[in-house]
Amino acid sequence: MRDTIQAELMMSFLVSEELSFRIPVELEYEPADPFAVRFTFHLPGDAPVTWAFARDLLLDGLSAPTGDGDVHIAPATPGVLSDVFIRLQVGEDRATFRAGAAPLVAFLDRTDRIVPMGQEQSAGDFDDRLAETLDRILSQARNAG
Repeated sequence: MRDTIQAELMMSFLVSEELSFRIPVELEYEPADPFAVRFTFHLPGDAPVTWAFARDLLLDGLSAPTGDGDVHIAPATPGVLSDVFIRLQVGEDRATFRAGAAPLVAFLDRTDRIVPMGQEQSAGDFDDRLAETLDRILSQARNAG
């Protein structure tokens, strides 16, 4: 199995227009789950919070606003690769973060080297894992009966 890709970067947590503070964020990509990236936010005084979302959502958000659901990503300045806003939402609660695009691009580049964009389906070995899991479940059911 190929190795997990990890990175850590500092992001600004935008509390309001007047208040923000820097927090460490861990990024993780596992080839076994090739469509997703995970961000673990370390907010002071709280337990770490992990969000998983589509790798291509992160890539698309570097150059244009994207995201229809709980995750929205947009460049701070359209057409310029500088900073990126990441907005996470649960119900009415929202959190907005600002990150430099360069470390995100570097992270995505590392993920692309082990599982190229567009080849996630074959990299995940989903069919083989599904068949193995179904065989195990059916075998256990037969042995129990």
